[in-house]
Amino acid sequence: MKIFGKRLREVRKTKGLKQQELADRLGIKRNTYSDWENGKTEPSFESIVKLADLLDVSLDWLFGRDK
Repeated sequence: MKIFGKRLREVRKTKGLKQQELADRLGIKRNTYSDWENGKTEPSFESIVKLADLLDVSLDWLFGRDK
């Protein structure tokens, strides 16, 4: 799931957000969010959908399935 973490970091930075800001919006700890970006753990499906909505991207894009 390396592409997921890379894309997550990319879109977060593009939108000018800090990890803590997204973690707060998701109701999780910052280190949990950081682990997602670094590929240490994977978010639940529910969290992935929330991330896509918050960041205004598609699930396909997050997972590198865009053309």
